[in-house]
Amino acid sequence: MLFRKYQSYCDRLQQDMAFLTSNGRLSEQLVDKIILQLNRVYPQILTNKEAEKFRNPKASLHNRLSSLIAYLQKKGDKSCQEFYRALQINAEQLYNNLPSRKILSPTFFLACFSVAAGLAFIMYYYNPESKILGGARRVLGFSPIIIRRHVANICMLYMEDSAREQ
Repeated sequence: MLFRKYQSYCDRLQQDMAFLTSNGRLSEQLVDKIILQLNRVYPQILTNKEAEKFRNPKASLHNRLSSLIAYLQKKGDKSCQEFYRALQINAEQLYNNLPSRKILSPTFFLACFSVAAGLAFIMYYYNPESKILGGARRVLGFSPIIIRRHVANICMLYMEDSAREQ
């Protein structure tokens, strides 16, 4: 999905729940750090009694984490946002790999579209006798370094064809 409307932190947390609760993603210590941070920095989100409940070592980590996520979703978007902030502070690598962060942004789509439109413009108005587009030809020749492999192959074939014509 390239475009997405504004997604609330509660929706993102619902989307990331399976990833976060899968075995081995979050350790006991990391979950405890997140709970303590929510409790100490935002006691209105997680009171001492609630924090002790979610830190109960008798319950499995999966159940504790699932309960914490469900609880935060009921508390609202601000609570979910603070969970993400705590996760980012304590486990940045895991935070960067969340499924909700992997969705391509509209900016990325527009950048790719701009590159494609620019290349189409150059190819459409290219005249072999014209000396003006010589610089554009060099740029197009180096563009495969930046563009993915399948597009790079097309650009290289174009450059080979245009070199043969001269």
